[in-house]
Amino acid sequence: MVRPDLPGSAKPAIDSQWTHRLIAKSLATTGISPSQVGRVLADLDLKPHLVRGWLTRPDDPDFSSKAAALCLLYLRCPPRSVVLSVDEKTAVQARSRRHPTRRARPGDAEHREFEYRRHGTASIVAALDVHTGQVLVEDIARNNSVTFIRFLRLLDRAIDPALSIHLVMDNGSSHISKAPRAWLAGHPRFVVHHTPKHASWLNQVEIFFSILACRLLRRGEFTSRQDLIDQIGEFALAYDDEGRPFRWTYDGIPPKAA
Repeated sequence: MVRPDLPGSAKPAIDSQWTHRLIAKSLATTGISPSQVGRVLADLDLKPHLVRGWLTRPDDPDFSSKAAALCLLYLRCPPRSVVLSVDEKTAVQARSRRHPTRRARPGDAEHREFEYRRHGTASIVAALDVHTGQVLVEDIARNNSVTFIRFLRLLDRAIDPALSIHLVMDNGSSHISKAPRAWLAGHPRFVVHHTPKHASWLNQVEIFFSILACRLLRRGEFTSRQDLIDQIGEFALAYDDEGRPFRWTYDGIPPKAA
């Protein structure tokens, strides 16, 4: 049962979290010190300075079957088909440091200037061929249904018309609004597979976005929005030269894919 009168049961009057000092202050009449508070909390394995997030959502009775269907797509490409994992990465910042970076030397790590200049943001849409590892990346001005349909038309033109296109994508508004649903209905070679709600991590293109962030975006220098887009494009072309299918596993009820 929650006791609002006890430290840790509710947030302090002004601060957003409890500290050893605040707890000791709230218990001033007991004479307990902040260091004593720390020892008591350690004995009780209580950590008021930490927080763990979770998502409160209704259970999806079809979650396992939906996840299993994606796993099977990843394991085996349907005959005369291509499986594309599609999503957008938005609001990527184009930034450059105000002073040159000093590269790493023996015994000395790379030094980067703290201050930077902003040059705008960019967004991209990407389609990852799950069974070859190849990726197509396009610059987008806006993340909406019009842009998404334009990308679908590009895929339609670029892929052998004799092949069916299986799309794995999340439930973002640009993917499920009326216009893209109507367009997809008029192009039956596209077969849509949505990830379960709040489970876009089942979409393999997210792994490519993570690689892009680690290898280019996190420490890259971009002098303009166009420079950022150009470097992302160059990265994608180079990535395709080495691209391989991911050895992806899903540790849940459905069978593993590897």
